[in-house]
Amino acid sequence: MASDAPSVRAEVVAVVGEPGTDVVELDSGPSVAPAVAEETPDLVIVDLQMGNMGGMAVCLDLRLEDSYGNLPHVPVLMLLDRRADVFLARRSGAEGWLVKPLDPLRLRRAAKAVADGGIFHDESFQPVPLLVEAPDTADVGIPAGAD
Repeated sequence: MASDAPSVRAEVVAVVGEPGTDVVELDSGPSVAPAVAEETPDLVIVDLQMGNMGGMAVCLDLRLEDSYGNLPHVPVLMLLDRRADVFLARRSGAEGWLVKPLDPLRLRRAAKAVADGGIFHDESFQPVPLLVEAPDTADVGIPAGAD
């Protein structure tokens, strides 16, 4: 688990850290690849917004090192700040993502799915439409032809 926010790390550890599961907490993006090389985890959970190397850069780094044969492929679950960040998670090659605020049930479901070799795309957050259709004038009592 990599995040420079202690509260995010604590929340994730509380949800995914169960008996028999070792969770390594990292507070910076540059420390992820060396930790993966040392531990070979089943899953990397990374916060999108971190200091000088955020979740997208971490995921891209892991994918690049994997393609060179320097690291094994490790699935990544990315924690996003807003729905618009889904584009970044997709482009970086993350197998899963969640939009904050984190919900323990969604987080547990996402971590399990991604660690088991699947994908998890958080669809629970629906953006508010920016455009609203104007009502039909017949519906609001305006006589036809009145302008």
